[in-house]
Amino acid sequence: MGIPCGDDVVLIQTSKRPDEPSVITVNCPDKAGLGCDLSRIILEFGLRITKGDFSKDGRWCYVVLWVVPHDSSLKVDWESLKTRLLSVCPSYLFSYYFNQQSNHPAPSLVYLLKIWCLDQTGSLHDVTKVLCKLELTIQRVKVMPTPDGKVLDLFFITDGMELLETKKRRDDVCEHLMAVLGNNFITSELQLAGPEYKQLEGFSSLPPAVAEELFSYKLSNGDISVLQALCPDMSTAEKATITVDNSLSPLHTLLQVRCVDQKGLVYDIMRTSKDFDIQTTYGRLSSSVKGFRNIDLFIQQNEKKILDPDSQTALCSRLKEEMLHPLRVIIANRGPDIELLVANPVESSGKGRPRVFYDVTFTLKALGVCIFSAEIARHSTSDRQWEVYRFLLNETHEFPLASNRARIQIVDKVRKTLMGW
Repeated sequence: MGIPCGDDVVLIQTSKRPDEPSVITVNCPDKAGLGCDLSRIILEFGLRITKGDFSKDGRWCYVVLWVVPHDSSLKVDWESLKTRLLSVCPSYLFSYYFNQQSNHPAPSLVYLLKIWCLDQTGSLHDVTKVLCKLELTIQRVKVMPTPDGKVLDLFFITDGMELLETKKRRDDVCEHLMAVLGNNFITSELQLAGPEYKQLEGFSSLPPAVAEELFSYKLSNGDISVLQALCPDMSTAEKATITVDNSLSPLHTLLQVRCVDQKGLVYDIMRTSKDFDIQTTYGRLSSSVKGFRNIDLFIQQNEKKILDPDSQTALCSRLKEEMLHPLRVIIANRGPDIELLVANPVESSGKGRPRVFYDVTFTLKALGVCIFSAEIARHSTSDRQWEVYRFLLNETHEFPLASNRARIQIVDKVRKTLMGW
């Protein structure tokens, strides 16, 4: 395939019209999990992959992705996106001569952002929106209100641009926060995280009944209702079908996926493939037709076809779970309080799903629901690790949380926003 110059590793052709997709081309050495890393960054920038093609020859990878913003009003920083995509592509000269690249880069430094402000409905989302715009990834959150109407927000963040050690970058963050919070802003501090981050790195302790409901593979009535509304003429089982075919290639297994289109679909498939140590030699992601996507992947595991029936079943079962139920959303009682819980699987690399906190706070702000406190933690089940978002909600006249109808509406709206429906 040849060795491209550095500027040609990632090319982005932006659309000329709002109704046309932009095209991202990646031409670089291959590495394990590259598709997952690329699709994760694209999702982090608020983009949807509408179709794609990629091929590998064992050493080199060529990827073409057509993308559009999830929100038509979103202004994408294409240069920044290109820089971030380049950051996960292996060094082409190093890989060309040595044919290997570390899959475990040094972790980004974690910073603690402290924000004192007056409590106001929607302010948590306003801050989250600023952080996303500035490419600051939220690792953990602790929101603590005070009796006098103030709130202390503790955001543990990493910088996608790796510039937080500079005074200019830190000042820029503060200026953006002051602008968005206005008169509600009191003060902010930004520094390297200390021992307090380790304390929040622990695993969440959930009541057994809540954990069982949250992490159960069984679809809730709300999930089934939404899927039925999207495709009324099909059963739930037909909304995600996966076929394994070993007859078409002497070296590869063909995996055919047909499922309802949703936000982060390509990321979910690539993440699952990475977790199962699946290598994809060729793949095609079709455009959505009547709300459905078709995906064809020629894959190997340990450089061989997947012939073992148990391995096939395990892979197909996990993929189907990701197609039908990638995110879990429930409302539960927490003593006298009402708690919204959202959970998503964590990558084998330890990274959580992008923009979940953004989507949830956006939905709650749009509904006029007050957030009393919030936190992000981890939870382990028998076979995987989860990122759990916990929001204690305040009762309002618009949303009397004791009402079952209000609770159903919150869960339904949050789920639809997270899934892009």
